[in-house]
Amino acid sequence: MLRPADPPRRALAELADRFAREVRGDVADVVLSGITLATADLRAGEAFVAIRGVNRHGAELAQTAADQGAVAIITDEAGAGIAASAGLPIVVVDDPRGVLGELSAWVYRTGADDRLPLLFGTTGTNGKTSVSHLLQGMFDQLGIVSGLSSTAERHIAGQVIVSRLTTPEASEMHALLALMRERDVEAVAVEVSAQALSRHRVDGIVFDVAGFTNLSHDHLDDYADMEEYFEAKLPLFTPERARRAVVSLDSPSGARVVERSGIPVVTIGTPSIAADPVAAAAADWVVTIEDERQSGTVFTLTGNDGRTLTTMVPVIGQHMAANAGLAIVMLLEAGYAWERIANAFERDGQIVAHLPGRTQFISGETGPAVYVDFGHSPDAFEKTLAAVRRVTPGKVLMLFGADGDRDATKRFDMARTAVEGSDILVITDHHPRFEDPASIRATLIEGARRARPDAQIHEFSPPEKAIEAAVSLVGDGDAILWAGPGHQDYRDIRGVRTPYSARELARRALKAAGWPVPAPHWPVPYPDED
Repeated sequence: MLRPADPPRRALAELADRFAREVRGDVADVVLSGITLATADLRAGEAFVAIRGVNRHGAELAQTAADQGAVAIITDEAGAGIAASAGLPIVVVDDPRGVLGELSAWVYRTGADDRLPLLFGTTGTNGKTSVSHLLQGMFDQLGIVSGLSSTAERHIAGQVIVSRLTTPEASEMHALLALMRERDVEAVAVEVSAQALSRHRVDGIVFDVAGFTNLSHDHLDDYADMEEYFEAKLPLFTPERARRAVVSLDSPSGARVVERSGIPVVTIGTPSIAADPVAAAAADWVVTIEDERQSGTVFTLTGNDGRTLTTMVPVIGQHMAANAGLAIVMLLEAGYAWERIANAFERDGQIVAHLPGRTQFISGETGPAVYVDFGHSPDAFEKTLAAVRRVTPGKVLMLFGADGDRDATKRFDMARTAVEGSDILVITDHHPRFEDPASIRATLIEGARRARPDAQIHEFSPPEKAIEAAVSLVGDGDAILWAGPGHQDYRDIRGVRTPYSARELARRALKAAGWPVPAPHWPVPYPDED
């Protein structure tokens, strides 16, 4: 957990006056320097917030927190009884998680009325990580000291840290914002998941601009159905969460977000990929695809006021051009000048951004083109496969697996989309977690066979073997799309994070087959090659 170098000093008595239902112990003269949910991250002088988990109550760790220098426990009635023996003052609240955002904003002075960087929050099923990284790249092009919080990474004025959650817990998020303010960050891009909204991770934050990409089948392990999942996204588009919004009309849910939004909205559409091309073409801003290359996608952004610019996003796929257009309009809505943005793109010849694990090109100048991607939903598969197909003269091989202990209802659709969009399908393992990986693979194979009984389908386990087999099945001019692992540097196997890099495994498989490959420009969690 990142914190400001000069931590706050807040009186526990004042916190109790503002938030407590009851106080147990003496809070007088106790001073806080932070707040956290995790004893592993706790530093001396901070308060430990103990919440009830699935299997145990966090208050059971109160003694551990005290031993590490915690000055107080904030918990509910049940937790207060458990934590009493630790001997720390206890602030009792009705719902510790529900109030964590407000508590954190107060402790770190990062509420809506405090001096903060410009905040850009992006939500949607697919594309929110890409939009966030595109924004961060654009900030750099404009000479803006910036911050980023995404599924892949956290950035603070040039410092890069690997992420643990798509959106950090509220205590970590507010500490991160306080650190960014301390380092004179001007603008921050934040990826906002539905779970972050449902679980109060962005409580206490008001975004200057909110963005919406799309909604498609995902996360039905967390939400009862697609309607509940849609409703979970909507709180971002209220005055309590954001000041204005940019909404893509490329999926049917976009129009519903506009209709339900409680804040001013500007719309954007990409007719060539939209479910309703007519509605997308009538948006305030329209993205038109000009050219698709292995090095990127050229597009034109046109406003209904006649403003237009043409540039390239350095990733394949019309959906990536749509993401870039959304990021540009979010910048405009935040007050950045059109001329400043257009001049930066013209100067550099394109948008300059690094999107870790998003259709990342791994291979060399000859041999099969290999792309490693983080996509793990049917919609992501469909769009990325189509993008790879358009820049590939030969065959397209799809390699993927599915998450264990996650939304199993999308597995058949993932397999169907994969087999329908490829010439060869290779099914392997991803994060099995506590599920049987062979059972997951069997479900995927069944789904693929139902969709295309005559398809060329292979099964290999583990992934190290699968990528070697995939490379052997294709040649020069063909392409491999390895979907799922993206930037991640581990596999979750029965609760253990095993070092793993799909990018490096793909590079080594190509090299072993005799194809030229570039040197890795990513962390390698394996011993160096001989």
